[in-house]
Amino acid sequence: MSVFAVILLTASFILYKSDETPEGKNQILIKALMQGLNSGHYQPEKVDDAFSQKVFDLYVQRLDFNKKFLLASDVQNLRKYRTAIDDQLREGSLEFFDVSADLIAQRTKESQAFYKEILSQPFDFSVNETIETDGEKLTYAKDRAALKEAWRKQLKYQTLVRLSEIKKEQEKALEKGDKTDTKTPEQMEKEAREKVRKSYEGLYERMERINADDRRTTFINAITNVYDPHTGYFPPKDKRNFDIEFTGRLEGIGASLQEQDNQIKVMDIVPGSPSYMQGDLKPGDVIQKVAQGDNDPVLVEGMRLDDAIQLIRGKKGTEVRLTVKKPDGSTQVIPIVRDIIVLEEGYAQSAIIDDQEKIGYIKLPGFYADFQNKDGRFSGADVKKEVEKLKAAGMEGLILDLRNNGGGSLSDAIEMAGLFVDQGPIVQVKTAEGKAVVLNDRDPQVQYDGPLVIMVNANSASASEILAAAMQDYKRAVIVGSPTYGKGTVQQFFELDEALPSQFDAFKPFGALKLTTQKFYRINGGTTQLRGVTPDIILPDAYHYIEFGEKEQEYPLPFDEIAPAKYKPWSKGNLNLAKVQTNSKNRIATNASFTLIEESAGRLKKQSDNTERSLQLEKYLAEEAKAEAASKRFEAAQESAPALNVNRLQQDLQALGSDTSKVARSREFVKNLKQDVYVEEAVAIIQSDLKPMSITGKQQKK
Repeated sequence: MSVFAVILLTASFILYKSDETPEGKNQILIKALMQGLNSGHYQPEKVDDAFSQKVFDLYVQRLDFNKKFLLASDVQNLRKYRTAIDDQLREGSLEFFDVSADLIAQRTKESQAFYKEILSQPFDFSVNETIETDGEKLTYAKDRAALKEAWRKQLKYQTLVRLSEIKKEQEKALEKGDKTDTKTPEQMEKEAREKVRKSYEGLYERMERINADDRRTTFINAITNVYDPHTGYFPPKDKRNFDIEFTGRLEGIGASLQEQDNQIKVMDIVPGSPSYMQGDLKPGDVIQKVAQGDNDPVLVEGMRLDDAIQLIRGKKGTEVRLTVKKPDGSTQVIPIVRDIIVLEEGYAQSAIIDDQEKIGYIKLPGFYADFQNKDGRFSGADVKKEVEKLKAAGMEGLILDLRNNGGGSLSDAIEMAGLFVDQGPIVQVKTAEGKAVVLNDRDPQVQYDGPLVIMVNANSASASEILAAAMQDYKRAVIVGSPTYGKGTVQQFFELDEALPSQFDAFKPFGALKLTTQKFYRINGGTTQLRGVTPDIILPDAYHYIEFGEKEQEYPLPFDEIAPAKYKPWSKGNLNLAKVQTNSKNRIATNASFTLIEESAGRLKKQSDNTERSLQLEKYLAEEAKAEAASKRFEAAQESAPALNVNRLQQDLQALGSDTSKVARSREFVKNLKQDVYVEEAVAIIQSDLKPMSITGKQQKK
């Protein structure tokens, strides 16, 4: 029996006082969850008035993130519960939740009259007015008149976006000589308004299906997320679709989604999936609308997660168009053709870059490990094979690309680190009891001891951070890119049905609790939590100035330090990091692509800070044209940049055989690598500054 099960079993005499009613089941669920959280979490919260206030603020924020339903007086009336939630939780009571659920249901129903009335009349887009698009900056309306005005601006803005799209489509048609469907400005405005009206009709139909259980889950997760962002409650249906991964069992896009603040947020991209191959959808994006091909998009903000998933899923070969809000506040329409995940694209792949010397390149999308199948693939073993192949091909330096690698198998990360250093500690893991365990590479063999660069970015997390941190602490590799995500915690699922004894069978199913139970620490003693890994060479990144990562989540666990493990830094390379940094800085300053990336980062930062949008058609179109011109300028610079000489290894080309789809994907892999300015800098670092490092089995060039 697990420790978690014992914890709940000891509480069973208290819990079993409840009667067999929905209220009785809720009482059992709440008490079981609180017992599990306070006994099993890595860093339990003190359940007091301060805790109650955090839960209240987080829940109310999620209840009406865009402040289009509740009035200021409603929130003020709810505030009488702000310091009472802790007391209610101890009693197993959901009084505050019941009051708030009834209130939001009532206000949602009342708001239907707003959109119907407002969209029945044309908008005047010549008026010079603006709208605030950031829900956190908005305030609750003081009365119904102010709430109606907020709705008017929101609907006008959404109609403006549709009108802009219709105008662009007509301009493209006219450029091609197609004048059959030319529309007047009045006709286009009416069409745009009608599209928005239909979207809201569908949205309200779906919102009517939101039941008490759905709202209760939102409240419970406001409780669990005060412990940390990765601790959460999953009711039975959500546990079955944990993070809704569109794997090879389903035909979809290959993204992991979660509902946060009444928004559908991208958490991870599955390596080898259509989303991964298309490249534009990223973790942190918020999906606002979903369209089937060229059909009108459907609003998904405020929608149940499983309803949104049904819109995104579909048959292989069909196209879904996602309108997403980027971390910088901009919106982008991303077309993705649904397919079954190509598993090979999620595995390690390699190539040789022929420049002044032969540089090996390995792309690792994730730290995969298949324990279920006899012949399952493991990332540690696969990278080892790729290194051997590259050594045989004569590589004189190696680039390991961990960009957009969200992590995975810890054991494979440790094994991979052992390919490049002698046996010794790789990472430390600390439990809630305060005990730190050092996890070691026990293999004394070093497979490759030559020049090594590891590439990371803001989407490199967990196991990626462990590997990069270990190589940085050993001074074994130069870490290149942008600061990593900063997730240094370990989660574990606990099935409530299995943990609670049989006397509660009449109330089951209860779902599951995902608990943060451990924390990762570098061998130098610092945790990867919150701060992630800061590269030795920080390269310009379009999102460099945008706040992103674990530190931007609600109530993340803090950064802290423990005693360092005993380890000896790598001594064979004589790495002069200051020289590497100076030379790289000089190259970046004269690289036109990096200059444009830096400019783009500044523009996106400015756009992120300025969340007001014009509701005047001419100004809106001018802003859109300016952003599009900047984007095209960057794309042109990328295409004109000198291409790297990249080739797949002969045995990899032979393995493709006559499979046309595999051949096409291989060509795309090489094409993207040739124009990658970040890989170009990684190559330059090896060739200009790391050549003195030894290379196993090969004499250094003179």
